[in-house]
Amino acid sequence: MTAIITQSHHANTNDHEDSVDELLKEISSQNVAPLWAQMKKLNPPLPNPQTIPFLWKYKELRPNLLRAGKLITEKQAERRVLMLVNPNKEAPFTTDTIYAGLQLVMSNETAPAHRHTAFAMRFIIEGEGGFTAVHGRRVNMKRGDVILTPTWNWHDHGKDGTDSAPMVWLDGLDLPNFVHFPVHFVEHYQESRYPANDVDSNNSPIVFPWAKMLEKLNNAPGTWVSVPYLKGDGKEVSRILGGSAERLDVGHISPKIQETASSVYHIVEGRGYTVIEGKKFNWERGDTFCIPSWHIYQHFAVGDETVYLYRFDDKPMLKALGFYRTTETDVEALSEDWIKFDEQK
Repeated sequence: MTAIITQSHHANTNDHEDSVDELLKEISSQNVAPLWAQMKKLNPPLPNPQTIPFLWKYKELRPNLLRAGKLITEKQAERRVLMLVNPNKEAPFTTDTIYAGLQLVMSNETAPAHRHTAFAMRFIIEGEGGFTAVHGRRVNMKRGDVILTPTWNWHDHGKDGTDSAPMVWLDGLDLPNFVHFPVHFVEHYQESRYPANDVDSNNSPIVFPWAKMLEKLNNAPGTWVSVPYLKGDGKEVSRILGGSAERLDVGHISPKIQETASSVYHIVEGRGYTVIEGKKFNWERGDTFCIPSWHIYQHFAVGDETVYLYRFDDKPMLKALGFYRTTETDVEALSEDWIKFDEQK
């Protein structure tokens, strides 16, 4: 018994002589780290996106995009794009999970065929005579249309004819996810164009004509309305990215929204401003802005034109993972679902 007491006393003495600095020094050499030192960082009380709200003015970007059209050939660029880079991050981050960029194709050019793991949504900003070919089906581009490029489908873009007007569209992809999940594959086709036949853009499952969306928006009641882009079966356009269009009548405001989803907005028509976490962002036709996760925002229409907005976001991915919520979400129900499941067992 005495021996045991003596041994315990000796151990306590050594513990007393030990120090936190010595402990940290030793465990660092073992490729481990103390969770207690980063508990607040890894378990924040609120979402903590690294990106910030930001607005890109189309009138300022367009001249340099056209300059790139003269200085950089489509063969040199493969994709002639000005990436919309968040000031708090590097490319490809527009938000923490979403990439956006302005792509340009001039007459008689082809953005060569390739395919990749990433999913793309494209909103046509300006131009006539452009096309995109997706896995053998060529569709025409018209202003306001949303065109999908599903994952791992061969696709190329181009514009036939001799007129000097550019084709410009807003690309939306899930590229930031592949920084965290390094599983992004890209394959290039041996020719600049993948063999394709023309199809009716109005009846293609990858095309959402603006004329049809505009009709839905204008027929819906209310001074503010949001209509989602959905497949023919009512499902989201992808498991990661989703989209919608909004109408906001002159002199009116949208509801305040706070959600875990992040989004990119493009102004189709009209002018106004959005207040994001108390900061005012003035916009007009052609501008694009981003809203990171959990930032309170609200749109305001000004002037004498009805406002139309295009939005794409990461909501489908967050919903699939169980991460999506708003300030209206019944948070207690989140835990109750598991309690009910356990009780049913």
